Amino acid sequence: MAIDIDISVEGDVWGDVSDWEGLVNGAVSAACSHLGLEDAHSELSVLLTHDAVVRHLNAQWRDKDKPTNVLSFPAVPGGKRGVLPPLLGDIVLAFETIEREAQISQRSVNDHVSHLIIHGFLHLLGYDHESDTDAQEMETTETVILAQIGIDDPYTN
Repeated sequence: MAIDIDISVEGDVWGDVSDWEGLVNGAVSAACSHLGLEDAHSELSVLLTHDAVVRHLNAQWRDKDKPTNVLSFPAVPGGKRGVLPPLLGDIVLAFETIEREAQISQRSVNDHVSHLIIHGFLHLLGYDHESDTDAQEMETTETVILAQIGIDDPYTN
C-alpha cells in the first residue's frame, strides 16, 4: 500500500499514536486490497480526538451541533471510486462517542475504530449512505473488508 497515513492524537484518552498505527494502517490496507487500490499513491490524515472537537467540526461543516463518531473531509469533493487524488483527505474520530457506541454494541473499541476508519475511508472515495441503495452498498463493502481483518459484521445484533 502506498498511502502515506499521518495520524495525530489529541488528549490522553487515546494513548500514544503508536497504539493506533497498526490498527489504522491495517484497516486502510484491507480497504485498499478489497477495492483494488494496492498500488494507489495518496496521502491521508487521521485525527484521533474528543467529542468537543468533533461537535465543533460537525456544527461548522454539517450544521449539526452534536458530536458524531467519525467525520470525513475529502481533499477533492466528489471523489471518484477507484481513483485516488494525491491528497485523499482527513478522517476525524471522537473517542467518547466511539467508546459509548462500542459498549452499547458489545464490541471492542479497537474493532469499532477499525470499522469507522474503513467507513470514513469509503466516504473519502465517494461512497455515501444517503439512499437505501447506497447505504446497502456501503454497508456490504464495509462488512466484507472487516471480515478480511477478522471483525464481525457490525450491522448485525
